[in-house]
Amino acid sequence: QLQASGGGLVQAGGSLRLSCAASGRTFNDYAVGWFRQAPGKERECVAATNWNGVSTYYAASVKGRFTISRDNAKNTVYLQMNSLKPEDTAVYYCAAKFSRASYYYTSVGRYDYWGQGTQVTVSS
Repeated sequence: QLQASGGGLVQAGGSLRLSCAASGRTFNDYAVGWFRQAPGKERECVAATNWNGVSTYYAASVKGRFTISRDNAKNTVYLQMNSLKPEDTAVYYCAAKFSRASYYYTSVGRYDYWGQGTQVTVSS
């Protein structure tokens, strides 16, 4: 089970850190992705990492502003979001896929488990 938290309302230029905590499983056997979905839009991958954090992916729209990291000892993956923009407003989801591959996954359909989502709202 995945639990996403840390969302909220922030002004443009501000920061938030999202957390994705896993229970009932060892997180270090899983690749993890952060996705977001704005109203009327498809769910998109904004960041992803492989099981040990060596390989990471960022969508072009967030590169240089967002950082994905993981603490497998705490069974938690983080998404640090800086310099937030109104267009970052969305529900953010974390997802996990059982994989010890050296690469990440960016497609919705590749993931096995999903968190419940946390709302991020950036005001202008």
